[in-house]
Amino acid sequence: MTVTEPKITPDLIEAHGLKPDEYDRILDIIGRTPSFTELGIFSAMWNEHCSYKSSKKWLRTLPTEGPQVICGPGENAGVVDIGDGQAVIFKMESHNHPSYIEPYQGAATGVGGILRDVFTMGARPIAAMNSLSFGSPDHPKTKSLVHGVVAGVGGYGNCFGVPTVGGEVRFHPAYNGNCLVNAFAAGLADADKIFYSAASGVGMPVVYLGAKTGRDGVGGATMASAEFDETIEEKRPTVQVGDPFTEKRLMEATLELMKTGAVISIQDMGAAGLTCSAVEMGDKGGLGVHLILDDVPQREDNMTAYEMMLSESQERMLMVLKPDLEDAARAVFEKWDLDFAIVGKTIAEDRFLIEHKGQIVADLPLATLSGSAPEYDRPWVEPDPAPELEDVVQIDPIDGLRALLGSPNYAAKQWVYEQYDSQVMADTLRIPGAGAGIVRVHGTQKALAFTSDVTPRYVAANAFEGGKQAVAEAYRNLTAVGAKPLATTDNMNFGNPEKPEIMGQFVMAIKGIAEAVSELDMPIVSGNVSLYNETDGSAILPTPTIGAVGLIPTPDQMIGDVARDGHVLLCVGAFDGHLGQSALLHEVFNRADGPAPHVDLAEERKNGDFIRDNAAWIKSCTDVSDGGIAMAAFEMAVAGDVGLSLDSDDTATLFGEDQGRYLIACSFDAAEALMSAAHKADVAIETIGQFTGTDISFGGASAPMADLKLVFETAFEETVT
Repeated sequence: MTVTEPKITPDLIEAHGLKPDEYDRILDIIGRTPSFTELGIFSAMWNEHCSYKSSKKWLRTLPTEGPQVICGPGENAGVVDIGDGQAVIFKMESHNHPSYIEPYQGAATGVGGILRDVFTMGARPIAAMNSLSFGSPDHPKTKSLVHGVVAGVGGYGNCFGVPTVGGEVRFHPAYNGNCLVNAFAAGLADADKIFYSAASGVGMPVVYLGAKTGRDGVGGATMASAEFDETIEEKRPTVQVGDPFTEKRLMEATLELMKTGAVISIQDMGAAGLTCSAVEMGDKGGLGVHLILDDVPQREDNMTAYEMMLSESQERMLMVLKPDLEDAARAVFEKWDLDFAIVGKTIAEDRFLIEHKGQIVADLPLATLSGSAPEYDRPWVEPDPAPELEDVVQIDPIDGLRALLGSPNYAAKQWVYEQYDSQVMADTLRIPGAGAGIVRVHGTQKALAFTSDVTPRYVAANAFEGGKQAVAEAYRNLTAVGAKPLATTDNMNFGNPEKPEIMGQFVMAIKGIAEAVSELDMPIVSGNVSLYNETDGSAILPTPTIGAVGLIPTPDQMIGDVARDGHVLLCVGAFDGHLGQSALLHEVFNRADGPAPHVDLAEERKNGDFIRDNAAWIKSCTDVSDGGIAMAAFEMAVAGDVGLSLDSDDTATLFGEDQGRYLIACSFDAAEALMSAAHKADVAIETIGQFTGTDISFGGASAPMADLKLVFETAFEETVT
């Protein structure tokens, strides 16, 4: 049977996201006009989402190594040693474009994809997080996006059975045309039983595992590598459709399969589906791959080679199998009622050979296909940092706090996280809503802490300091629960890199992140870049999300209590009253001016070491971030259901967002011990108030705790429903 394919035209080339010079490079590589399927394969491998062609130059500058790192970037996820022969495997990835087009499925399949990245490497997922950015609450699309995304995250994660233990939600008009959905997952594995993706051995069977292939998601990676415009609704078919129950079975089958010894290499079918997974496995192993598409399990009739190679149907894996263990491997997948099909083999030649209905529909040099993707050194200009504030801001402190509590950005987010199962698996020690999430390492005394952080308005004001601050805040959130920060994953969300000012944001954020992870010993071990987050030329705020993992070696090192009546409130770290780019300016005065706060990494490290070294004296601890001392102290009071009295009523003192600071609740005797220890460690510390009564008091201003708590706990739901 002869398959008729479309003629390659300039319009078709442009529709595949390829520039004319990139197409010329394809012609040089293969010496002929590509087939339609070959064009699709090049488009998939060379788009921004898969090739990182605008970001590779700068990603290489990130610190990725350390004694704790078993595997850094380049695999499905990063692997970090946590002692006792165990490793934590984790990564964060974006599903921004799909979630804006189809919020439920976009978010759901984002969760599914990141979970596969983790269990593909042999780890059982133990925790999930998400970082969500939406447009202005009064934008006509925001509420439907919030409802769809949150339902999608919960619907997939809850059914799969992994606890969602942390995350963040923000609103800003810059996300009106392009929401962000960043999904994080972490899992546990034995350090000597990690599975990688590099194929090895000639003539080894290439095996398709999991769900059948359909037409959903065809071209999804290419769609994710372009700006949005008025044709956005036409892109809906490029969004994948997920099935969490199938993914749960796929995980159990995969982990069981790995115990048989049959797996040579294994790769998740994520972006660009069968194309990307096969090419990556072959390229990493220095081998070619021959696929016979007639043997690919299909759930739709008359699928073309092009559709099968570019489909992003979910819940699928590709494996290179030890031939003598085929029967044992097949039995595992049949037991779990999942497809198991030999769809090709590894070959010695450097070829990516695709056969369908008796025809060779693609014959490409595999290593060149993977390794010769365009790599751009895009022009960039360093953004001018925001100027100093020209005026002194003053506000009644209770009014200022009430305004923050009533904003959906800073109000309690229980409407979101109560839709997530945070305690499935019964090892969650700290649920969302109280800083870093904590999960017990089952069967041990250890626990892992997880956090996700970025302050986009800082990055917009000063991308270098904003990049540093995202890492520093993650460091502080882990430290505040007693965890030693281990490593990070990044999710770099930016606009169009072809604009020098956007590329400059990216470059300077990378520089800031690199400096911070180096100084704080938190190497980047995995990550994701999401560019072209623009609609009709309007870009999102630069949003380099940092996901971080820390280790709590024993229960007595965890800081997990709450403030009690009579506790002293201490502040660790120096004051300067920095109000530039603060939450107070943004929420109360509708201003986005002033410089981003400076991040002193040496002070961050010194103060963090002090907190962990003196954890035994500390009952409750939180870092000081958005909203300053006023917001942080109020959240501590709410958690302990106790009143609060602060000594100051000064606006800059209460709402300034100086970095490197922590609030501590402890007994009077413990406060004296901490003061003495801080003096010896040359750490700034002072008493700023106490927890007592039923009011929130700032100097002479006060209000009933119950009234402010009601605002805090209802504002978010009232905004989004």
